[in-house]
Amino acid sequence: MNKMLFALLVVFLHTSVHAHETEMNLGAIAPETPIQENIDSVHCFCYKGYRIIPLAGFEIKAKVLSKHDYRVGRESSLSSTDLALGWGRMSDDEVLSHLEISQSHRWYHWHTEDFPIPRWEIETHSANMHMIPKNTVIATKLKKVHKGDLVSLKGKLVNVNALDGWHWMSSLSRDDTGEGACEVIFVEAIEVEKLK
Repeated sequence: MNKMLFALLVVFLHTSVHAHETEMNLGAIAPETPIQENIDSVHCFCYKGYRIIPLAGFEIKAKVLSKHDYRVGRESSLSSTDLALGWGRMSDDEVLSHLEISQSHRWYHWHTEDFPIPRWEIETHSANMHMIPKNTVIATKLKKVHKGDLVSLKGKLVNVNALDGWHWMSSLSRDDTGEGACEVIFVEAIEVEKLK
């Protein structure tokens, strides 16, 4: 093999390996913090027999850490899909490779033996969010979302009340954990980017 051909081969291999490494580890693909804006005047509305009370405008671009669809429970008539979403370093595959993530009973669970980032950062840069689609178009898009996708959501954080006293309340903070920490989102727009 002559020297020129060997040099070209070395350059090709180096470039291919480097490109593969870049593809495998993109870093934080959703670096921005979710945007929450106060609503000046609250206009409640009816949806599927429930009273929806908007609390705040909400926008998020995040990586889907897990998705769970529900058919049982009163909430499922409003929201059949929960998305566990991560932003900041919780949208980085290198960080996520250290975490086991699951969802059940409208909760999002994570576990790790070796913290890749501080616990507080995991807790404040990921959340389980209940999706209430505004219409059938958005509901169809939500059905097509999968773990690993990059989603952009726009809508409102809401509370939901029923005539019989049942209610469902949204968190208004990204810093809370445990019961009541999930966001209830009335989704008015969604874009999905397939990464795999």
